[in-house]
Amino acid sequence: MNQRILDRIPHWLRNRYAASALFLLGWITLFADQDLYSTLKLRHELAKMRRQHAWYKTEIGKTREQLHELTSNTALLEKFAREKYLMKRDNEDIFVFVPER
Repeated sequence: MNQRILDRIPHWLRNRYAASALFLLGWITLFADQDLYSTLKLRHELAKMRRQHAWYKTEIGKTREQLHELTSNTALLEKFAREKYLMKRDNEDIFVFVPER
């Protein structure tokens, strides 16, 4: 009976070194702190953060350029204040049109 069970096991698993290596590989892949799933998930998150970092860098550059333009040109500053914050002069009225949905 014992021989029939051994015959069902592939010959490469009967070798204790191969079985130990297979067990170790399975353990590392599934149960270790740095398992395969966690590693792939962290790499994906790192790539996403790098894309966000590049996007934020370009946005910071655009904002710095706008700030420089606003601080150097008073006419542009007045236009920005009127459009963005609805500021007005004393003798003016502002009409805001809101589109219907």
